[in-house]
Amino acid sequence: MLVLLPPSETKWAGPRRGAPVRLDALSHPELTPAREQVLDALVEVSARPDATELLGAGASLADVVAANTTLRTRPTAKAAQVYTGVLYDALDLPSLPASAARRVLVVSALWGVLQPRDRVPGYRLSMGTSLPGVGPLAAFWRRHLTEVLHPAGVVVDCRSSTYAAAWVPDAATAARTVAVRVLSGGKVVSHNAKHTRGLVARALLTRGGRPPKDPGALLDAVAQDFEAKLLEPARRGASWTLEVEAA
Repeated sequence: MLVLLPPSETKWAGPRRGAPVRLDALSHPELTPAREQVLDALVEVSARPDATELLGAGASLADVVAANTTLRTRPTAKAAQVYTGVLYDALDLPSLPASAARRVLVVSALWGVLQPRDRVPGYRLSMGTSLPGVGPLAAFWRRHLTEVLHPAGVVVDCRSSTYAAAWVPDAATAARTVAVRVLSGGKVVSHNAKHTRGLVARALLTRGGRPPKDPGALLDAVAQDFEAKLLEPARRGASWTLEVEAA
């Protein structure tokens, strides 16, 4: 089983002291050239007077955007600590056993994908951004992630739509990929959706026994703690959908 997560918009800046990021030490080192390209472009853009506009950030985030210029030298922390917010509060990555954390991948506009143990600095960059010299990031990463992401077993997709565009499973993987959709009273909701996805992910990662081996077994596992329903793919080659009532 693999749990795919979006990053958080808000991030911990990291400690005041420590070693800077080492791209060759991150998981999936085959992404290093792509990471270098995006990192260089982000550092350059963040130094421009119009950086907040180009990065889709408000004026109140000018200091956060400016901090992007020090990404290569700033101290790092584990991704499990850097990502914060509603989903990550519910999931509580730092408390997961190492064996469970290895089943998690965070899809990132800057790094492509990260495991919770990867050490990175805080940053400001959204997958919906188009960086000069790189182009739209979802399309950029889709080319690279398609080559390196070939997960085995069930894929529990908790990504938002913006980040879902950065990796689209092939037909074989889609047959065992389940997108988590949160409902309230039968209607899709955004409020509490992140919280519920975090709770669902934690329940799956901390349950005893073997991980679910197919979408049906995934439904059985989730239904132990949540009101849930499994929908078949809408078309050939599409993923399954797990509808979960908001917690």
